[in-house]
Amino acid sequence: MTERAVPDEYLSGYAQILTEVAATGRRLSRAELESRRRLGEQAAESGHGLRALVNAYLVETRTVWPAGSRSAAAASAPSVLTAVEQAVDAVAEGYERAQRIAVRREEAARREFIDDLLYGRSDLGRLAERATRFGLRLANAHAVAVATGPDAYAEADPVTRRVEGALIARFGDRHALLTTKDGRLICIAPGDQEEVLAHFAKQAHAATDGGRVAVGRAHPGAGGVVHSYEEALNALDLAERMELDDPVLYAAELLVFPVLSRDREALADLVRSALGPLTQARGGARPLLRTLSVYFDAGCVSAEAARRLALSVRALTYRLERIHQLTGTNPADPVHRYTLQTAVIGARLLDWPAREL
Repeated sequence: MTERAVPDEYLSGYAQILTEVAATGRRLSRAELESRRRLGEQAAESGHGLRALVNAYLVETRTVWPAGSRSAAAASAPSVLTAVEQAVDAVAEGYERAQRIAVRREEAARREFIDDLLYGRSDLGRLAERATRFGLRLANAHAVAVATGPDAYAEADPVTRRVEGALIARFGDRHALLTTKDGRLICIAPGDQEEVLAHFAKQAHAATDGGRVAVGRAHPGAGGVVHSYEEALNALDLAERMELDDPVLYAAELLVFPVLSRDREALADLVRSALGPLTQARGGARPLLRTLSVYFDAGCVSAEAARRLALSVRALTYRLERIHQLTGTNPADPVHRYTLQTAVIGARLLDWPAREL
């Protein structure tokens, strides 16, 4: 594709400068250099390419110089070539300065948009208009994945670029947006493209040296992005409190936990009633509470639970019997098990017994 021609206005005064340099041998003045920088900036802001701009200066040089006799041209060659070098360098400097400013403005606009999008600020209609600039169509449903690791990540970090490169290599332009917020990696993708978020989760987990990823559910509209983002954050917080080991968490699979914690007082009452007696055990409630937690996580298989706790099956059976004695509820009884397991989940959610209920 041929670049469009650069108008003469971006070479204003250049012919006069070359004529004077050829006659006197002088170098460009500070004012002349600054004028070339301004013209370079203006050319960049108008969308002209740097290659075309430099080529226009070289063409103008051939047109203006050499003038007069061959001997005069030869004598002025060093000074003229130096002037051409100075002029082109100044034009390129101005051009690059304009590009840096444009990049900073674009980054600022992108960051402002992301902040508004993830926190639900700004008029939703205006937000949807701005979203198209960054490849999102907010009229459709979107889901958000959030990755966290041992470090805080920024958009220019190698980890971020590595994940972004992997997504582009696999999917190209799928109207997904990769960014960072509060040190976390964030991917916003159309709700019907689950494979994009799954690949993001895989790449982010690897790039962050085993970090954890949470994926919110898909919701429509600009407000849906906020909702999905909050679901992903809540899933990460829940995983921390519940000591979940899964590297990738899906909010849709964790809905039971916010349901349980919605009525905090009722949940606290269940924990006090079902597990409170464990505080009477030697060593307090913690060892027996952990026994119950591991037992349930192991699918109520005694041999597996004993292995995870580094106990013999006999020692585990003794602990379960002790829990039965203290609480009046038998962990091995399917009828009693649901109450105890729900209470154990509640204890994790409420950080009991570390916190009083």
